[in-house]
Amino acid sequence: MSISEIQSHFEEIEKDVALLDEKNFDQRMEAIDFIEFCIIDQVEMSLQKTGQPNELILLRHRAGKIKLELEKINVSLFQKIRANIRRGEHRGKRFRDLVDQYVNLHNEQRSETGYDNLDIFINGLFSLCDMPELTTELQTEMVYYQKTPARIVFEMVEKVHFTSNDIFFDLGSGLGQAAILVNLLTGARAIGVEFEPAFSEYAQNCAGGLNIPVVTFLNVDAREADYSEGTVFFMFTPFIGKMLQEVLELLKKESLLRKIKIITYGPCTAMVASQSWLTGTIKRNNDIYKLAFFNSF
Repeated sequence: MSISEIQSHFEEIEKDVALLDEKNFDQRMEAIDFIEFCIIDQVEMSLQKTGQPNELILLRHRAGKIKLELEKINVSLFQKIRANIRRGEHRGKRFRDLVDQYVNLHNEQRSETGYDNLDIFINGLFSLCDMPELTTELQTEMVYYQKTPARIVFEMVEKVHFTSNDIFFDLGSGLGQAAILVNLLTGARAIGVEFEPAFSEYAQNCAGGLNIPVVTFLNVDAREADYSEGTVFFMFTPFIGKMLQEVLELLKKESLLRKIKIITYGPCTAMVASQSWLTGTIKRNNDIYKLAFFNSF
């Protein structure tokens, strides 16, 4: 894209007053991404090649200023919604409808990684402080943390049909997003199991900051956790191999006392599907990055 084309696109963004309306979150994020990657980055590259940088420097300054103004609108929006959540508003269908006002929940198109503007919205809403650094080395067969795509959590909630008696467990809960989302969308009590102390503390602080006492996080090895209250268990492949099988054996013992559900996402699905004490709908050669649902007999 030429500099003249970049300038033309940027002027369109400058004139678009709709971007200042807080409800136009999707459009605002598209504009922020364009400014960052198609204007600022391109200008930086051009500055390395030209001997007349003044016009480019001015464009970079204007772009950075507009980007900051748009980001401030999002920050203010998240602060307002968080305050409402702390007051007990935005629960269940009301929370889902609220999110749908800002991000299209019916959008079936996702990036290859599965993340989109919904993740940016939820991350902004739940991120009360900077992401913590790891303090503990992962043990053999533990998988490095990656957030569950927010649309996957919304899909899970739609298909599981939680009741007031359900207690949701997220194994490998990381920064707590899935557990907090499940509670806000369903009202169900949620418990996260997380090996990394800094992640567990961050997640608990996030739930506390949103005034959600029924969401708690256990800083414990999943093989040592107490699952006696759980009815619905979710795993975004937090571990593999022997460790995964050991955790499944613990859940099998729980299934002898009551029926349980297990929902998986990622490579762990194949091993869970092989358990004789579970029945599920997974199909051979199914995409592992789709939810799979299993019930105990």
